[in-house]
Amino acid sequence: MLKKLLAAVAAVTVTSTAAMAETPMPFTLDWKFEGPAAPYFVALDKGYFTAEGLSVEISEGAGSLDAIPKVATGAFPVGFADINSLMKFLDQNPGAPVTAVMMVYDKPPFAMIGRKSLGIEGPGDIAGKVLGAPPPDGAWAQFPIFAAENGIDMATVTVDPVGFPVREPMLAEGKVAAVTGFSFTSSINAKRLGVPADDLSVILMADHGVALYGNAIIVNTDFANANPAAVTGFLRAVAMGWKDTIADPEAAVDSLIARNPAADKALEVERLGLAIRDNVLTDWVKANGMGGVDAARFAKAIEQTKSVYAFTTEPDGALYFDASYLPTDGSLSLQ
Repeated sequence: MLKKLLAAVAAVTVTSTAAMAETPMPFTLDWKFEGPAAPYFVALDKGYFTAEGLSVEISEGAGSLDAIPKVATGAFPVGFADINSLMKFLDQNPGAPVTAVMMVYDKPPFAMIGRKSLGIEGPGDIAGKVLGAPPPDGAWAQFPIFAAENGIDMATVTVDPVGFPVREPMLAEGKVAAVTGFSFTSSINAKRLGVPADDLSVILMADHGVALYGNAIIVNTDFANANPAAVTGFLRAVAMGWKDTIADPEAAVDSLIARNPAADKALEVERLGLAIRDNVLTDWVKANGMGGVDAARFAKAIEQTKSVYAFTTEPDGALYFDASYLPTDGSLSLQ
């Protein structure tokens, strides 16, 4: 009896020690708990983070730029943010301890979403019309490149700095002809508000001359330098979450609904499917795996950013993306 008691105590002690040894890695998203956030909850629910010795809590964000200062200040060790906005942040805050370590949106979802009934079918149709653009929106941040690539004179566009909560309602009510946003966010939200699918024009900037990358996992570099194995483990768990999500999107959205019961499952499955098809599982990712960047394309993206943004110092790709934390055990393959 004493031996059994001692064994039980020992088991509890080992379990408690293991739990205490978990590295806390709170993770801030770029946006709300919607379909494209499902893979991170899948990784949580399936124990992938725990298996890496990590204690992960996922928080909502307030736009593609939102996570950058949160991670740079150390409020969160990891986040999800637009890498192009990260470039500008580091130019304006030289030496800030933040960088991207895993590309997720290989093809960015930056888009202009308009209504055909209001005259928006192609990029140039926004001239002479009203564009709803939330100031913290990642798509709006890249709009000058889109405009330059498509010969849009910004002086002919009336820009209404709408808030995120009213962006799609204003489009649905016809108060703006188009909005900037993520393709899978604004299009699905507009449909939910009653805009017929065949009246929507979803104009992906990446299909119209914009070579930029999209959102990536970013880390606080002080944290990463002190905890390199934890960062690699986090990225491995994220990749596994995405792989499972791609295999069964409906089940993945169930993990999301558990955190956002008010969400419409069918709409979130559709939203997630768009993100997988258009942004995550690209031909390059199928061939090379998730997480990395193509050096030549990344250099072109930096040049495009330079064309519309005056860097105070010469941009350096090594400051913006560090591939050294990516796992090398094959876990980045999504096939």
